[in-house]
Amino acid sequence: MWLMVMFDLPTDTKAARKAYQEFRGFLLEDGFSMLQYSVYARHCPSSENAEVHEKRINAALPPDGEVRLLLFTDKQFSRMKIFYGKVRKATEKAPEQITLF
Repeated sequence: MWLMVMFDLPTDTKAARKAYQEFRGFLLEDGFSMLQYSVYARHCPSSENAEVHEKRINAALPPDGEVRLLLFTDKQFSRMKIFYGKVRKATEKAPEQITLF
């Protein structure tokens, strides 16, 4: 399962730029990877784990701007198509599932 974060945060003042950088830093520290500007995603082994990260994001929200979350399956992620100008590159593969007993 994948959790995607898409955000549009203001950067018009020094304080807003700082809040933007802090939120972006939080996402990176929480295991998210940048897919493109203002779009980050991370793999979650379960819906319960995704809820934990949703709560962390809610706690770290900047005072202004807009943040959206989208949850989707590994199969849906693997069907994503990415185009780079005239050259198409392969889509990132979903990580292998690890089961711990």
